[in-house]
Amino acid sequence: MNFMKTTMLLAALTALFMVLGYSLGGSGGAILALVVAAGMNLFTYWNADKIVLKMHNAVEVDAASHPEYYNMVQNLAKRAQLPMPKVYIVDQAQPNAFATGRDPEHSAVAATTGLLKMLSHDEIEGVMAHELGHVKNRDTLIMTMVATIAGAVSMLANFGLFFRDRSAGIAGLMAVLIAPFAAMIVQMAISRTREFGADAAAAQISGKPLSLASALAKISGVAARTPNPVAQRNPAASQLYIVPGGVRQMFSTHPATEDRIAALQAMAQSGGSGGSGGSSPPPDDLAGMARPRKPSALNPTR
Repeated sequence: MNFMKTTMLLAALTALFMVLGYSLGGSGGAILALVVAAGMNLFTYWNADKIVLKMHNAVEVDAASHPEYYNMVQNLAKRAQLPMPKVYIVDQAQPNAFATGRDPEHSAVAATTGLLKMLSHDEIEGVMAHELGHVKNRDTLIMTMVATIAGAVSMLANFGLFFRDRSAGIAGLMAVLIAPFAAMIVQMAISRTREFGADAAAAQISGKPLSLASALAKISGVAARTPNPVAQRNPAASQLYIVPGGVRQMFSTHPATEDRIAALQAMAQSGGSGGSGGSSPPPDDLAGMARPRKPSALNPTR
């Protein structure tokens, strides 16, 4: 199923690229856009993790430099029956996390310093289990490729808007204006369902759905108020994160946080995910938890 989604998504974004190429340069522009899109698809497939990690200036850590954080991911990967991913920290105030890589054998997970400072051990465990859920569900390839190709579509459209031939007709102008929004709609259609799937996988992996619910409640409001330089430069990157941050809900690549929390509460009440999360707060308290707390023991030292 994910293979089909990936194929359909890449076909749709490649078609958008060709429409833009045609609007800017006729049939020759369309052929050039097709060649560029094909090359981009291949390059992104083999270099997905490197692109995203370099974009964030992520720093790889190990058991010697950050033992608690690294060992947590290692234990979660074992529970999920996944190969050990590479583990990274991003020096960024916005509390967030992401996973990347073309498959479970070439995956990486990362958390920001803001997230590690803000959350408790159990909450960080829930967040990293969510990211491993994306790896297990093989979402990471499509997430990275969408971020790269949709960003390229928007860049080409902006270029065309300012530098297109004045003799081009209204159709060309409409293509340039509409293509970025079409790419965003494609992102939204794929991304929103994936987040529920990764939340469910996290509940199974960690056995603590309320810990993830608590983390989502705490970080969503703070993330919306805290700048994210990478997402500001490339809005298509917002779909990579556990919470989008700074994106209006109608354009968000994620479902509403309240809906995700409600789904996790239902899992905890059903008992089908291995427990309610131990020391996590009761469900009724989760909605109002976006406030500062004592830093976690996982707070990275520099």
